Amino acid sequence: MIRSLRWKGAVFTVPFQLGFVFLYLLPMGYAVYQSLYRSQSSGLGLGGTTDTFAGLGNYRQGLTDSAFMGSVLRVVLFACVQIPLMLLISLALALCLDALSSRTAGRFRVMLLVPYMIPGVVAAIVWINLYSPDVGPLTPLGKVFGLDWNFFSPSMVWPSIGNLLTWHGIGYNMVIIYSALQGVPRELFEAARLDGASEWRIARSIKIPFVRGALVLTGMLSIIQMLQIFNEPALFRNITPQTVSDSFTPIMIIYNQAFNAGNYHYAAALSVLLALILGVASFLFYRLTSRETD
Repeated sequence: MIRSLRWKGAVFTVPFQLGFVFLYLLPMGYAVYQSLYRSQSSGLGLGGTTDTFAGLGNYRQGLTDSAFMGSVLRVVLFACVQIPLMLLISLALALCLDALSSRTAGRFRVMLLVPYMIPGVVAAIVWINLYSPDVGPLTPLGKVFGLDWNFFSPSMVWPSIGNLLTWHGIGYNMVIIYSALQGVPRELFEAARLDGASEWRIARSIKIPFVRGALVLTGMLSIIQMLQIFNEPALFRNITPQTVSDSFTPIMIIYNQAFNAGNYHYAAALSVLLALILGVASFLFYRLTSRETD
């Protein structure tokens, strides 16, 4: 009887299992397979190309590719600044919402989620127009305060992209942290207030430790998203190609290798390397930020 119920329950997971196999496992396996080959021209280049087994040659080339490794380092350094700042703002907003009544918090929660509901490409286009010195309002506003800034200059392009990503992502991260806050027993707050604790002390000693798991989750998701950044730099490149090169981020290099250079095998190898880097970075972040609870 129990075994029959188990089989019946397993049937309901079949759609997910099929989707996981066909949409994740098979494409990953095909990418690994493609990364083991290399295209070579036959003769004088008049007879087309043939695929030859290269083993780990594409991976060795990727690990010694200064453009690819430089783009990874560039994005990692950017993530070390942008992700903590975004999570700090999301945490502050979640704590503010938690201090409001349920009805008021619900209204503000929807408002803060609006940027996340906007597609990333559309959000990038909107902010590029806001940054524009010709049609955007930010450049004239800066001149009022004596600031002659250029959001597309080499020193400002990363802060410009970071501001866009923070604006787009704080709502999603805020909802996750706020949901975790709703699971904190309210009796702890009342007991702390009776002991004379201030709201800041309650937030620092009770609320923030309770949402630590949510912060780790949002941090891991942000790391994965950051190393795969593509839309925003690609759109910025259309405006300022001198500042944003085609090797600005790892995904841009992979895209150019696959669709511009036609080197699909090398692009597949770089994709696998990036996936491994993402896995290692997420694992290290989890190990450094999580601890066993008794």
